Amino acid sequence: MRQAIILSAGQGSRLGHLTTDRPKCLIEFGGRTLLDRQLDVLAANGITEAIVVTGFRDDQIEAALERRRQAGEGPATRTIFNPFYKVADNTGSLFMAREALSGDTLVWNGDTMVSPALMARVVANDRPGICVTIDRKAEGYDADDMKVVEEDGRLRAIGKRLADSDGVNAESIGLLAFRGDGAERFRSAIEQAMRSPEGTQIWYLRVIHHLAQESEVVTLSIEGEQWGEVDFPEDVAAAEELVKGW
Repeated sequence: MRQAIILSAGQGSRLGHLTTDRPKCLIEFGGRTLLDRQLDVLAANGITEAIVVTGFRDDQIEAALERRRQAGEGPATRTIFNPFYKVADNTGSLFMAREALSGDTLVWNGDTMVSPALMARVVANDRPGICVTIDRKAEGYDADDMKVVEEDGRLRAIGKRLADSDGVNAESIGLLAFRGDGAERFRSAIEQAMRSPEGTQIWYLRVIHHLAQESEVVTLSIEGEQWGEVDFPEDVAAAEELVKGW
């Protein structure tokens, strides 16, 4: 795996005062920002380049990345500014970064932290095409989960509005791997989606859902590994506890 695209353009307004004047990715957990922890995990797993898509308070992210460079911390980083972050969902961020969608590439939500062991499993998985990293819950999935229907390692459906009656049996953790022609297929689909009337209002995983209806999209289950998403104030304490063992 050569590079990662990290989607960090949003403010994270659901976190209230924590993101009044700083982007979500710069909240600290155990003395390291969320972005630092993502970049540290990439470096530990041999990823040599990271493209960070910025938006809200991009100046702060630029400064944080420069501090890493001065300290000699990898991977090599560059940014792409998404000027439409207030009005376009994360499909817009990937549209801005579409030229980087090429070859072996990870796409990673900027509000998700994963353990080094989890990332090692994602990087080691060499299935070609498009691969969605999934986890499973012992009990039901809630309204904010990015729910998944998968069958024998193949994605059948993905979306927050899926119901249990649709056969939901997993959730996306917000980390995708592209190999072979996967990134190019995704880039073409992103460009097509942004030309549609609802293009600015859809999540990029909606694009993945449509791709899965017409061609193969595979899944990788990382059950048992540690990860966490930071969306709401109550997620902060959970994430603090999570990183204690990393």
